[in-house]
Amino acid sequence: MEFFENYSLKSSNSFGFEVSAEFCCSVTSLNELREALAFAESQNLDVLVLGGGSNLILVGDIAGLVILNRLSGIEVEADLSDAGKVRVTGAAGENWHEFVRHTIQYGAYGLENLSLIPGTVGAAPMQNIGAYGVEIKDRMVSLKALDRVTGKVCEFSTEACEFGYRDSVFKQRDAGRYIITEVCFLLSREINPVLDYAGLRDRFKAQGIAEPTALQISDLICEIRQSKLPDPLEIGNAGSFFKNPVVSIAKRQSILDSNPGLVSFPEGEGYKLAAGWLIDQLGWKGRRQGDAAVYDKQALVLVNHGAATGEDILRLARAIQDDVLNHFNVALEIEPRTFPE
Repeated sequence: MEFFENYSLKSSNSFGFEVSAEFCCSVTSLNELREALAFAESQNLDVLVLGGGSNLILVGDIAGLVILNRLSGIEVEADLSDAGKVRVTGAAGENWHEFVRHTIQYGAYGLENLSLIPGTVGAAPMQNIGAYGVEIKDRMVSLKALDRVTGKVCEFSTEACEFGYRDSVFKQRDAGRYIITEVCFLLSREINPVLDYAGLRDRFKAQGIAEPTALQISDLICEIRQSKLPDPLEIGNAGSFFKNPVVSIAKRQSILDSNPGLVSFPEGEGYKLAAGWLIDQLGWKGRRQGDAAVYDKQALVLVNHGAATGEDILRLARAIQDDVLNHFNVALEIEPRTFPE
């Protein structure tokens, strides 16, 4: 395994920020991962593990060792407790969308609503990715991760991951301690489509499709996402930049009284507001500050038109947060992780 010095991370983060790592290596096995960590310890280096770099804002060059997680492999096995279920395990370095499409090809259904989400299998549970009515926590049964403190591989149940809205124990209490190596999902041999979100069912009815296949659901969601979200290979971005804020019933009603078009959804004992709608109402869609901008087709997405830095993107984000707070009295939380913090 080779360690590179002053390694450019431009192609390793979906925003396309031109930053470099003091040291960088790519690992394809658990043994190589252990070797990389041993090197970092011997040199007294901090460690940052990157999958697809799609949920990260790099605000400067990275001191220490950046490990590119390239663990690969997909395993499919019948669930012994239920003949209608199948367990599919993906290595952490597998591309998430390609993994979803593989599960459909295997006749294992349940992840189709999560199609075309950028990133890797290992990154998916870190922030409990979700889309179109489905979250990782709904389909995952366990994951394995290397404990950097003990050097052992640990297994986490879904409950042990302490999933929340775009959150998990790996982003909070144990941030940086564990490196996810593989994730296991319990999927179904029979399709049970989730179509009540964002008019999916109506879209299929308009096409004359009463019972869509998993592949048709995946294709439609890809089509919708591509119409709203820019391709990171063409315009640097990290997908949805702000979390949808959850507010009380009373708070939602007070906003609704003066904004009848408010887009919101029931969430627990309150409501989840569409952050993109709030931002759009204030005229931010398409606005630029240099090469940092709000995407002109979706106000929830911030983009790098070429030469923006992480600080440029954060400066724009803070201006949006201030405007939404002043106008709606709602605090927006940034979804991507900032590094260094």
